[in-house]
Amino acid sequence: MFQRILIANRGEIALRILRACRDLDIDTVVVHSTADADSLPVQLAGRAVCVGPPRAGESYLNTAAILTAAQSAGCDAIHPGYGFLSENADFADACAREGLKFIGPSGEVIRKMGNKAAARSLMRAVGVPVVPGSDGAVADATAARRAADAIGYPVLIKAAAGGGGRGMRRCFSPEELEGTFEEARSEAVANFGDGEMYLEKLILSPRHIEFQILADRHGNVIQLGERDCSIQRKNQKLIEESPSRALTPALRAAMGEAAVKAARAAGYENAGTVEFAVDREGRFYFIEMNTRIQVEHPVTEFVTGMDLVREQIRIAAGLPLSRRQEEITLTGHALECRINAEDPRRGFAPCPGTVDFLHLPGGLGVRVETALYTGYTLPSFYDSLCAKVVVHAPTRLDAVRRMRRALEELVIEGCTTNAALAHQIMYCPEFVRGNVDTAFLERNLDTLLKWCDTGEEGGA
Repeated sequence: MFQRILIANRGEIALRILRACRDLDIDTVVVHSTADADSLPVQLAGRAVCVGPPRAGESYLNTAAILTAAQSAGCDAIHPGYGFLSENADFADACAREGLKFIGPSGEVIRKMGNKAAARSLMRAVGVPVVPGSDGAVADATAARRAADAIGYPVLIKAAAGGGGRGMRRCFSPEELEGTFEEARSEAVANFGDGEMYLEKLILSPRHIEFQILADRHGNVIQLGERDCSIQRKNQKLIEESPSRALTPALRAAMGEAAVKAARAAGYENAGTVEFAVDREGRFYFIEMNTRIQVEHPVTEFVTGMDLVREQIRIAAGLPLSRRQEEITLTGHALECRINAEDPRRGFAPCPGTVDFLHLPGGLGVRVETALYTGYTLPSFYDSLCAKVVVHAPTRLDAVRRMRRALEELVIEGCTTNAALAHQIMYCPEFVRGNVDTAFLERNLDTLLKWCDTGEEGGA
C-alpha cells in the first residue's frame, strides 16, 4: 500500500480523497492555489503545498509544479480526483516517468477513451451499441453536412475531446449546420485545445444512464449498477439517482454487460463510468466513457455499500478488487442533489461569496459532501459546485421524502444557490412519478422558479 499520496485537486473531492486516505492510514499532501490557502482540505491535510496563483492553468493544471511537490514531499502516488488533470493522458504518462503512481488508468487508455470519435469506433468493433453517427471525425463543415445528410436531422455536433457539455451543439436543419459547427468547434478549441469534431444522431429527450465500473490489473472487471443522470442543465448534471426507474431487470443486465465489455475492450484499470443514452423505446446507445471518479459516485456508494475512492487506491496499489460481480447487490434507493453557488433566475450565473452562516442536514441516511464552513469565501475562479446532498432510503419515494427534509435543513447564507430549485424538483409531480429525461428542466424551469417565488411546494 502507498505511504503518502498527493491530492491534485480542491474542494469537496479533495476532502473526500483525504478522508479515504486517512481511513487507510496513508499520509496526505494537498496542493492548492493561493485562492485556496484557507480551504478545508488544506487545513486538514498532513501537508499542503501552494503550486501557483488562482487561475487553474497556473496552479491545478501546472503539471511541473504538482510533480515537483509530489517528489519533494516524498509521495509515491497522485490522486487527481475529477476535472483538472484527471483525464490528462500526458500527466498520467509524466507521473509514470517520475516513478509516481497515477491513481487512474494509463495515459494510453485515457487517450483511447478520451477521444470520443475513436471510442465510438472501438465500441462498435466489440458490439456495444452506439448512436448512429459519422464514421470517425469530420474535417470541416462541408464534411459535417455530408455526414448529417446521411444520418438524418436532427444531429448533435460534438467535440472529440469534449466533456461537460462544452463543444457540443444541436442542429435541426441543413441551413444552420455550418454556423453551428463552427461555433461548436471554436468552443472545443478554447476549452480543450483540440478542434476535432464528429456527429451523432440527436436522440430527442433520452434518459442519461451511466454504469459505474471497477477494473484491476488482474483481469477482474465488475459493474456496480447504474445512475440516472437525466436531470441536467445544458448537459451539466443537477440530480442523480440509483437505481433508475427506466430500466427493467433485463435492460439493466444488458447495459451492465455492455459496460463491462466496453471496459475490457479498452484494457481499462481503476474506476470509470460508461455512459449511455436510452430512448423512449428502451434502446440504449454508448455515449462515452469517463476515465475518472465521478462527482456523483456517492450515489453508487450508498446502494452498494462500497467505498469507491478506497477501491481506486487499492487498485492502483496492485491489489485485486475487494468484491466479485456476484457479490454486488443494489440495496434501497439513493438520490444526490448538486448544490451550486449560482442563480437559476439569472441563467444560472455563478454567485461566489462568503459563507456567513452554514447549517448542514443530518440524520439517518443523509450524507453531505462539502468543503464549506462558516466564514469561508468561495473563490470565483473555479466550478460553482459547493455541496452535494445525498440521501439513501429503502424505496424511491422514501428517498424523495428524505431529500425534501434534508434540503429544508440546509442553510447556506451569504451565497445564492440552487438549493430552492432542487427542493421544488423533489415536489414536481413529473419527477415524483419518475417520468424524467434530459429535457425535464427545460420543460419545467419556469414553473419550478414560480413555485420557488411563491413558496408553494409542487404548486400545492
